[in-house]
Amino acid sequence: MIRKNQRFLTQLYILADFAFIQISFLLAWWLKFESGWVRFERPLPVEIYAFWSLVYGAIAVFIGILISLYSPKRKKRFSDEVLKLIQVHFTGLFVLLSLMFFVKQIDISRAYLFFYMIFNLLFIMLYRYFLKRSLKHLRKKGYNKQFVLIIGAGSIGRKFHDNLKQYPELGYEIVGFLDDQRVWNQTEAVRYRPILGRVDQLQEILEKKLIDEVVLALPLDAHSRYAQIIATCEKIGVRTLIIPDFFDFLPARPYFDNFAGMPMINVRDIPLDLTGNRLAKRLFDIVFSLIAIIITSPLMLLITIGIKLTSKGPVIFKQERVGLNRRRFQMYKFRSMRTLPEGAVDNGWTTENDPRRTKFGTFLRKTSLDELPQFFNVLAGQMSVVGPRPERPYYVEQFREEVPKYMVKHHVRPGITGYAQAHGLRGDTSIEDRIEHDIFYIENWSILLDVKIILRTVVNGFVNKNAY
Repeated sequence: MIRKNQRFLTQLYILADFAFIQISFLLAWWLKFESGWVRFERPLPVEIYAFWSLVYGAIAVFIGILISLYSPKRKKRFSDEVLKLIQVHFTGLFVLLSLMFFVKQIDISRAYLFFYMIFNLLFIMLYRYFLKRSLKHLRKKGYNKQFVLIIGAGSIGRKFHDNLKQYPELGYEIVGFLDDQRVWNQTEAVRYRPILGRVDQLQEILEKKLIDEVVLALPLDAHSRYAQIIATCEKIGVRTLIIPDFFDFLPARPYFDNFAGMPMINVRDIPLDLTGNRLAKRLFDIVFSLIAIIITSPLMLLITIGIKLTSKGPVIFKQERVGLNRRRFQMYKFRSMRTLPEGAVDNGWTTENDPRRTKFGTFLRKTSLDELPQFFNVLAGQMSVVGPRPERPYYVEQFREEVPKYMVKHHVRPGITGYAQAHGLRGDTSIEDRIEHDIFYIENWSILLDVKIILRTVVNGFVNKNAY
C-alpha cells in the first residue's frame, strides 16, 4: 500500500508539474500579448508557443527525473526541493533555447520567456509547498503511515525512538524493537514500543508484520552482524537505515565523500565551503546591507544626534571580535555606554540595570538599534547579515574550553542576526543553546534559511527582554 501511495504521489507530482508549466504558458501569453500591460509586438502564432511549451514541459520533467526531483520527499526539507526546482528550470531553459537555436526558431519574445519562467517557478513552488503542508497534516492525523522496526534497544535505539516521536508530521509509526539482551522495566514498557524478539528472529518478524523500514541502532561491537541483517531486509524487500554508534560526532546532515576509492563520512560538511554558495551569500549580503544602509540612514543620523546630546564621547563604539577562521576584526556599534577611562579594559558582561549604560544607550540596546553600523562591517566582508554572533577574544578563549564544539561557529562569517537570536537566544541566555542553534544553521545553510531568519527577526521585533 505504501509503495502504491508513493508511486501515485510521484505520478501526481509529474502530472502537476507538467500541467502548471502549461498554465504558465497561457498566463505568460495573455500577459505579453493580450493584456495590454506590456508593449505589444506582433507575435508568432500561438500554436508555435504552445508547441514549445509542451516541449519544455517534457524537458523539465525529464531533468527532474534525472536529478531525483520526484523521489520520496517524506524526509526531505522543502528548501532542498526549491534548490532542485531552480536547477531543473534553469537547466531546462538552457536546453530549450539550444533546441530553438538549432531549429532556427529564434523569434520567441524574450519578455514572454521571462514571464513564462517566473510563473513556472512561482506556481510549482507554491503548489508543492501547500501539497507538502497538506501531506504533513494528514500524516499527523494518522493517514499514509510508514512502519519502522528498530534493531537495538540500547541508548541509540531509545534516542531514535524519542526523536521520531517528536515529528508526527513525518508519518512514521514504530512497530517495536529487536534486541538479544534487553528487557523493559515497568517504566520503559510504558514509554517505549515493545521488544518483539531477538535479532536472529528478524526474517520471521518481517514476514509477519507490515514493516517499511528497518533502522539499525546497534553498538560498534555488533558490526559483524550488519551484513546478515541487511541481506535479510533486502530479501524481504524492506529498506534499511543505519545509525552509526558515533552519531554524536557527526553533523546534522552528514556528507559522504570518496577518498582513495573508499567511502568516507565528512565529519563537518559545511554548505558555505562551496564556492557557489559563498558567492551567493556574499552577493545577498552586499545587496541587503546597501539597501539597509540607504533606508536607515535618516534613523542613523537621528541616533548620532541623540548620542551627542546625551553623553560625551565618540558616536561609534569599536570592539574587537573573533570572526571567520578565528580572524579578529573591529565590530562597529552605536555607543550605548559611558566611555572607559584611558587604559581600562572591559571584559565584563552587560547586565540588567548596568550602571555603565547611558539612558539613551539603554533604549538603543533594547531596540537593537545600536547594531545598525554593523551593516558597514558586512560591506567590508568582516560580517554577514545572518550568521553566528561574534564574541570578544577573552570569552572565545574561555568558551572554547568549556563549551563543546564552540569553535565550529568560526567556520562561517559572523552575523548581525542569527538562527539563535531569531529564536530568542540573546543577551543573558545559555551559551550551549546558542552554539547548538549556530551549528544547526552552519550545517543547514541556504539562502532561504537566511531570508527566513531575517523575516523572523523582523516579525518578532527587535525589542528583547534579554538585551541589556
